[in-house]
Amino acid sequence: MLNGSRLFALRLVFSVAVSAAFSTTVIASENACGPTIPAEEQVLKLQIENEELSMKIRQIESIKSIPLVRLRQKKAQRLKEIAADVKLQRQSTGDFEGFVKWMSANLAGYNRYIQAGSYAAVIAKMLPIPYAGQASIFTKFIAQFTMALNATSVSITNYLNSSQRFIAMTEPIDVAKPLDEKLLNEAAKFADIHLLKDMNDVQIKLAMLSDLSAGALSFLESLNHYVSGTDEYWNKMKGVFKKDIDPKEKSFISESTNSLKSQADRFNGRLRSFEELGKKETASVKALTVYDELATEISSSQ
Repeated sequence: MLNGSRLFALRLVFSVAVSAAFSTTVIASENACGPTIPAEEQVLKLQIENEELSMKIRQIESIKSIPLVRLRQKKAQRLKEIAADVKLQRQSTGDFEGFVKWMSANLAGYNRYIQAGSYAAVIAKMLPIPYAGQASIFTKFIAQFTMALNATSVSITNYLNSSQRFIAMTEPIDVAKPLDEKLLNEAAKFADIHLLKDMNDVQIKLAMLSDLSAGALSFLESLNHYVSGTDEYWNKMKGVFKKDIDPKEKSFISESTNSLKSQADRFNGRLRSFEELGKKETASVKALTVYDELATEISSSQ
């Protein structure tokens, strides 16, 4: 709550700012060599800013009329809204888990052919630049991809556990009934300390997985473009595998490329939605402290 002296100080500061700005405008218009903004426009702009500041002051003054019960209701309502967003966000985790399992199952298949291609590229100089360089990098990148898949799986599980607990904590909250302040504070604290931490961690892991998938797709597309136009790759592979190439295997890279692109597109679409909800939840959770600060200020003034 603002007292009379604080309001007077605000208005005084603004009046000084207006005078200074207006004086600066006049001086600038007299000394500047180029075209300047007309003084009338400057005055109009300052008048608008003055109105906006006056409105903000009136809003601050009105805080003293908000009862503590109403503040608790607003905080409770915000917690329910966050829980609703979390429920929506959790719907994407099924797709994330499915992508992790699918990629884990297919990575070994990619590795078999690409390691062979890498061998041919590095030793026999079969693939042209930049494919040869990409192939040698990809062999090291498989191990990193496997670790990223495992780490993402753990992060998804942690987020599912913390988000489910937060939802359970908000379920008993009923804005229309007397509110338990302890329950509100516990839910808000849990959201700030645990929920946001696990949500941010899984977003980081998912974004890393998205980048690695993009790298794998880029390599497969490059390799598929090359091998589709020549039998040189398959002739070399015959020597690497020490047996004839099954005709079905010739379509593996093309099919794998198309499949990964489809899976990655779906994954990235879900990830964008997950991240947008995450930004909204983060802002809402951080805003919860405002209700506590206002409640403390009102209590101390009564």
